[in-house]
Amino acid sequence: MKAFKLLALISTAFLIACTAEEPLDTGITEATTPAATHSDIIQGSVTSANGPEAGVWVIAETHDLGTRFAKIVVTDDAGNYLLPELPEANYDIWVRGYGLVDSDKVTAAPGVALDLEAVIAPDDATAAEYYPAGYWYSLLEIPDASEFPGSGPTGNGISPLIEHQADFIRLVSNGGCVVCHQIGNKATREIPALFNGYDTSAAAWSRRIQSGQAGGFMTRTWTGMGIEAVSEMYGSWSDRIADGALPPVPERPQGMERNVVITQWDWADPTAYLHDVVSTDRRNPTINGYGKLYGALEESADYLPVLDPVNHTIEQIPLDMMDPEAGPVSGPNMAESPNWGDEAIWDSAANVHNPMIDQDGRVWITARVRGRENPDFCREGSDHHSAQLYPTQANGRQLGMFDPETGEYHHIDTCFGTHHLMFAEDEDNTLWTSGGGQVIGWLNTREYLETGDYQAAQGWTPFVLDTNGNGVRDEFVGPSDNPDPTKDTQILPGFGFYAVNPAPDGSIWGSILGYPGGVARMIPGDNPAETALVEYYEPPLDDNGDPIEGFSPRGADVDRDGVMWAAMASGHLASFDRRKCEGPLNGPEATGQHCPEGWTFYTEPLPQFQNLDRPGSSEGSYFTWVDQFNTLGLGENTPINTGNQSGGLLALHEGEFVRMRVPYPLGFYTKWMDGRIDDPDAGWKGRGVWATFSGRAPFHMETGKGTTSIVYHFQVRPDPLAD
Repeated sequence: MKAFKLLALISTAFLIACTAEEPLDTGITEATTPAATHSDIIQGSVTSANGPEAGVWVIAETHDLGTRFAKIVVTDDAGNYLLPELPEANYDIWVRGYGLVDSDKVTAAPGVALDLEAVIAPDDATAAEYYPAGYWYSLLEIPDASEFPGSGPTGNGISPLIEHQADFIRLVSNGGCVVCHQIGNKATREIPALFNGYDTSAAAWSRRIQSGQAGGFMTRTWTGMGIEAVSEMYGSWSDRIADGALPPVPERPQGMERNVVITQWDWADPTAYLHDVVSTDRRNPTINGYGKLYGALEESADYLPVLDPVNHTIEQIPLDMMDPEAGPVSGPNMAESPNWGDEAIWDSAANVHNPMIDQDGRVWITARVRGRENPDFCREGSDHHSAQLYPTQANGRQLGMFDPETGEYHHIDTCFGTHHLMFAEDEDNTLWTSGGGQVIGWLNTREYLETGDYQAAQGWTPFVLDTNGNGVRDEFVGPSDNPDPTKDTQILPGFGFYAVNPAPDGSIWGSILGYPGGVARMIPGDNPAETALVEYYEPPLDDNGDPIEGFSPRGADVDRDGVMWAAMASGHLASFDRRKCEGPLNGPEATGQHCPEGWTFYTEPLPQFQNLDRPGSSEGSYFTWVDQFNTLGLGENTPINTGNQSGGLLALHEGEFVRMRVPYPLGFYTKWMDGRIDDPDAGWKGRGVWATFSGRAPFHMETGKGTTSIVYHFQVRPDPLAD
């Protein structure tokens, strides 16, 4: 590997793995004061020149196991720590915290008492290098509300299609840039040397977004916003940081946040990025206790990464295509990349996006099995019931199933597109999917497993509002047709459902992307292909079409009471409680703005963009997942946001956020999580929430090029010293 200079933040193990042109001082010393203690823990105290250091992290990392393993805990009020459940190995151990720089690493094995010396940061700028990305991103200056609607290239450079400042914020948050990777980490707030030859930082940013196989997507996003204005905005941001601008100072972990234990394992490979991870059956999180975890590599590679968290080993399950002629979904690089040059590192044809485990441990995935054109059974003239009612022509992703018991992978061709998937709580174990565009589709997995006939086991239906208000689905007008008060109305919610969330009462909830976006509830009825009806609810707007508070949901989830929770581009976690609605839920008065009283907004714990006075923050999480069954230990129905800019998970507990931040390696970014109860009788040790690094650029983490995706296990113990 080519030698390159690394910051002191970078892990010692990574330094050793690199071939350096000159010897490297790793800063590691041997533990000199071991003392007898429990055989699988390391404990001690952390002090600095200022005395005991409360609310700082102690990190233990080893490469002695089947894959890189790390454990992270937080010190208590007196600066004490306890690292629990450490496998037998030699660990590098050090202290990291806000207001500090990393301490020297000490090598130790479990079973010792080890006091550590923290190091005070020499100045504010050095201390800020450890702050979460969102604090740096809050320095971005959003165009003033008076600049909207945009006036285009001959005016202010903002696209005329963006009518509201809030819609612009959506596109710099979880509706655009942050949808694929974290922004504000060191890799993004600074401009790489490859672009040093440009006259301005704005020009450098305009070229930067063309890099790699995602260059086309990034360029289209910025062009849709107004590429000149956006390049100037990010160029100014980078310039101010280069000139010494510093973000607000984050608060150290407090209260329950000091009880968090984070365990990490590397998996996959350095050129692959992950989207999701699954550990259990969402409906019964005791399924697959202590079992293997499975990931989804989306556009990057054609295998399922697998982690065995008990034996600390990883493996790969190869995926093939029903149609081997269907090539990769990612094309060549648009332009040279700072990290990978002209190498095209993604080559997936299956394009797996989201996995789920069923009641018997089978792994179901949204996966491409062929090209876009649908087979005849989906089209007009087919005798398939759904096709007779609403034929479909094409889609970009279907389904697959891996059976760990047999080791076989099965292709499931669908007439509807798929993105996310989730099982309903019914006797058919119906698998509902999002991403179908004009339709929502499902698979009766009981029927499919009994017969192997995926054509007969699937169905789909368009999105139809009960606009005549009679409570049943009637003949409907199309989305572009003139309204007819005697008929219902089909809507086209762009992507269709983004999140898809079967509720305990049999309804199917989903989030709707865009501005202002919304959430929707589908009541399938006895024959969903012809009986399903949809209710649609938008966040409240004022008379000018501007948001009163939060806007633009992305990932969302429903709790056991039928309350929908959503991650908002505005920097909120929102809940929508249909039970609070005061007016009619269907009929001509149900315009989307008909239940503002159903919405509640909780500001995510990051600063707002520095020049905004509107509600919200610079966070904009990607997804909300609801811990329906208390897998984490904070209680049933706990909503948790992915905290992509916070570098951690954000759990709403008793109206306040518990920030479960990942301090190392900096850059944690996930798109999903999955809670599992390995042993209901083992207390906190038998519970936890799993996540994976999900950004498209794992090399943006502080450990740089060569970094693979990581699996994280979040646990909450009763106190910071619980063993």
